[in-house]
Amino acid sequence: MLLGAIADDLTGAVELAGMLAAGGMRVALVLDDAPVPTGQDAVVVALASRVAAVGEARAAFARAADALLGAGAERIFFKYCATFDSTPAGNIGPCADVLMERAGAEFTLFAPTFPEVERRVFMGHLFVGAQLVSDSPKRFDPLTPMTEPNLVKVLSAQTARAVGLIPLPSVAQGAEAVVQRVNALQAEGASYAIADAGTEEDLATLARASWDWRLTTGGSNLAAHYPAIWQERGLLSPALAAAPLRAGGGGAVLAGSCSDRTREQVEHFAARHPVLRIDLARMESPEAALRDAAAWAVPLLSLGPVCVTTAGDAEAVAAAQARLGRDGAARAAEGLLGALAVALVGAGVRRILVAGGESSGAVIRSLGISRLSVAPYVSPGIGLCAAEEPSPLALCLKSGKLGPVDMFSTVLETMRA
Repeated sequence: MLLGAIADDLTGAVELAGMLAAGGMRVALVLDDAPVPTGQDAVVVALASRVAAVGEARAAFARAADALLGAGAERIFFKYCATFDSTPAGNIGPCADVLMERAGAEFTLFAPTFPEVERRVFMGHLFVGAQLVSDSPKRFDPLTPMTEPNLVKVLSAQTARAVGLIPLPSVAQGAEAVVQRVNALQAEGASYAIADAGTEEDLATLARASWDWRLTTGGSNLAAHYPAIWQERGLLSPALAAAPLRAGGGGAVLAGSCSDRTREQVEHFAARHPVLRIDLARMESPEAALRDAAAWAVPLLSLGPVCVTTAGDAEAVAAAQARLGRDGAARAAEGLLGALAVALVGAGVRRILVAGGESSGAVIRSLGISRLSVAPYVSPGIGLCAAEEPSPLALCLKSGKLGPVDMFSTVLETMRA
């Protein structure tokens, strides 16, 4: 196994697996503590660790790393969000610390840059488009608000290891210059470095500098550059692309993300299809909300796809958190969408699009799915995959912040058998 990867949420895992598959790798995706399959070029383990308690996240990463290394993984990759979603306590730093120990690594870099969606790092500062992340809507994230744009500071607050910077001038000079910068940082006592990058060419340079490291970390499109390098070096023979992932039966959208983009996608879908909006601050109880949502959705399925959303604007999020607590509101939304997915599948739904990383994880786990087949990557936010057990399903698991506005309808139609 050339690569064992661990993602801190499910949508990120699907995106990473899709990019590796597009690069010609045989890839399997498993959830949590499901057995690591053999006969693969890469295995991606999807965890729900991004907003978990630090101790819980560290333990989950330790188990995943041990499973991957025990199955023969030669390298480990840690995938996190392009906006470095985290809190002052973690979990990027604490989980990287675990992986350093398990992999026996002495140094690694952190490269969240994702040019395709305008996430870039310059002088260690994270930009979303032309804005610092701290000036972007990401500062209002209900679970992981990013109010500090200096990623060296963000990471330093989460680990006892020294954190340095690989500046853009070093990256621009090529892979050898990056290695020289890494050697200098290690001589100064650093174990970690935030890597500047603005383009795919920059990421390719970072990949060429780190292709044989025991541990690397970053966004999925850093890892996307490794397959070509491994092919050049005779370590990888390209695999055939997977067949399209399609299914018959009804279609449904379950939207838990409160991002601006997801709410725009819901509004676009609502112009053509039925949408049920659940207000967490006003619902009688989760049980009653589930009962009412299922009673609303099931009779409509014969007419076309439906959408159920717990997403709201900043005012609605604040009201839900005031009633249920920050974590309680998130868990209520995830639990409700997960239980509703079970009810909808029982009513014949076989095509499901889930909006939101934590929501996707909750839905897939509620359905009892432990392994997914992933289609080669197409574009940001469109993570197509399929489950064979316990019920055959075609799925799209999307990050809340990504995807075209009209994707709900178009993707559900793409997944139709």
